[in-house]
Parts: sequence; C-alpha cells; structure tokens
Amino acid sequence: MQQKIVIYSALTRLWGNKNTTRQPHGTLSANGSGKLRDFTPEALAYIRSLGATHVWYIGLLEHATKTDYSAQGIRPDHPDTVKGQAGSPYAVKDYYDVDPDLAEDPYTRQAELDALIKRTHQAGLQVLMDFIPNHVARTYHSDACPEGVADLGATDDVQLAFSPRNNFYYLPDTSLILPLSTESSPYTECPARATGNDCFSPYPSITDWYETVKLNYGVDYCGGSGLHADPIPDTWVKMRDILCYWAARGVDGFRCDMTELVPPAFWAWAIPSVRKQYPKTLFLAEIYQPHRYGEYLHAGFDYLYDKV
Repeated sequence: MQQKIVIYSALTRLWGNKNTTRQPHGTLSANGSGKLRDFTPEALAYIRSLGATHVWYIGLLEHATKTDYSAQGIRPDHPDTVKGQAGSPYAVKDYYDVDPDLAEDPYTRQAELDALIKRTHQAGLQVLMDFIPNHVARTYHSDACPEGVADLGATDDVQLAFSPRNNFYYLPDTSLILPLSTESSPYTECPARATGNDCFSPYPSITDWYETVKLNYGVDYCGGSGLHADPIPDTWVKMRDILCYWAARGVDGFRCDMTELVPPAFWAWAIPSVRKQYPKTLFLAEIYQPHRYGEYLHAGFDYLYDKV
C-alpha cells in the first residue's frame, strides 16, 4: 500500500525574501526575490518536522521576465509578453533552465539547484517541481537544452494551422495583436499562434493567457479531425524527454499544471515511458473536471487535485 504523502508547497521566489519594500510593479532590485539558498538544512528540517514528505518548489524553471539577463546569455523578453515585472512562473521560457532570479549568482543557477536537490534529500524529503505541459512563453527559447535537442517550433511548418508534426498551432495570414502594448515597437508575431488557454484567435483578450502559446499534442481542435497519435507526435517526444532530464537530475516527481488541457493519451504514453527509467517518479495532476478523473488516473497519475 502506498504511503500517504504530505506536500509542502513553496513559491520559491517569495519563500525566503525578507525584503519589505513591496513597491507596486517593482523591479527585482527594488523588491528582491527569494533564493534557492534560503532553503537551508535548518529550514528543510523544520519542514520535515511538520510531517511533510515532499517539497513542491514552485517556479524553478526559467520563465519570461522583464529583468534583463542578457549578460548571462539569456535572450531578453519583449515587455508586452510579460505580466508584471517578474513574470509568471507558468510562462516557461526554457524547460531545461533555472529561473536566474532564484540564484545567488545567476551564472551558477544550475549548480545551485543541484545543491538544493541534494539538501532536500539529505533532510529526508523528496523534490517536486512544476511540469507545465500545455503552454510556454511566447518568447520560448532554450539555450540550456542538451546537445542535439531541437527547440520547440524549430521545424514547424508555420503555413499549416495544424499538423501533428508541429509543436504549435498557427493562425495563417494573421498577425498577433496583444491586449496591452507599452513599447514604441510592439511585439510582432506573424503568423499568430494559439494562446495557452485554447484561444485560437490573433486577438487574445486581457483575461486570456496572452503571454503564452499553446502546445500541440496532435489534437486538431479547429479542423475537427480529433487526435493524431500515430506516429507519435513530435511534441510528445520532446516533453517526455524533458521529464526524463529532470528525473535524471534528482527530481522525484512532477506537479503537472492544467493536466486536463493535454490529452490523456499523452500521459498514458509518457508516464510509463518515464517510469521505465525512473520507476519511483511521482505524478500529481492539477485537474478541475471530476467527470474526467478516471481518464487521468487510468493514464498513470498517482494523485489528482483541485485547488478550488
């Protein structure tokens, strides 16, 4: 029988931040950020003393931000595609990299994360991280991916609204118009791509997830031809490989964001594939439709949750 787990969730950029400025719309230099190093052995021992078995470190991955890290080789994000100053931890810009805001030294952010994983394990805790499979930042670009890994969208045929070989959905012959434009040179995207919350329009609204782009798992939403899963879509392979990459780094499990926006068939293929190499990997699904619970449990998830 599986042991009951207790998850301690921590928004990493907030958890250890003792800066009290709290300037509205403030920059990193003004308001500060929590750091990976703030999870000291003593802090982790305290978390363990509460009865926790896992720590869900929210927002570990590099995401779109208005903070300029070009000196560290990270492409700047267009401000029109970032919500707030820090940006959303769920608008991931590089699945293989660490949010530099969380590092004491942005140049050593990968090593600092490895050290945190080690400290967590030494405290008798397991590491959960976010896996955001449905959408990425509009400015997604991986500069930390392993050699030979093609970037998302790098080989897409952008003239096709849908292809199971594409990583994104396109709106041919359109240009993206964002709801907010603060720059003299607005963000340009042509053809426009579908927005993360299933908005297949070049005019996402202020309430849409306009800073994100939806990933294509082989479902032809607009054409109505259903799921195309034979051969396995390219997005499936790339996302499975991301899971394996982090499992190899010592991550014990994944809190999977907005699971129900990704077809169950992907999970039923990916979860067993990951567990062939890392059999104890835990999968936790964020899901809000009770009538679909069975689909995702049968696809391999250990736990489902609804935070509402």
